[in-house]
Amino acid sequence: MARKAMRAASKKKQPAAVETSASIEEQTRAFLKSGNEIDVIKSGISGQPSMAVAKAPPPRTKTAAS
Repeated sequence: MARKAMRAASKKKQPAAVETSASIEEQTRAFLKSGNEIDVIKSGISGQPSMAVAKAPPPRTKTAAS
């Protein structure tokens, strides 16, 4: 009877970050050359909608009529 492999085959090493940076730079140049522009977003703004639930205002209390 054949034995089952205990480990998965090793994956190839990811390419160096330099290749990734160069690729992004090339894509950015092509994007700008095609007439598009890059929007500048203020620091701290993600563009993702907030998942927080808005709090309801406190209930109003009835005041005695004079």
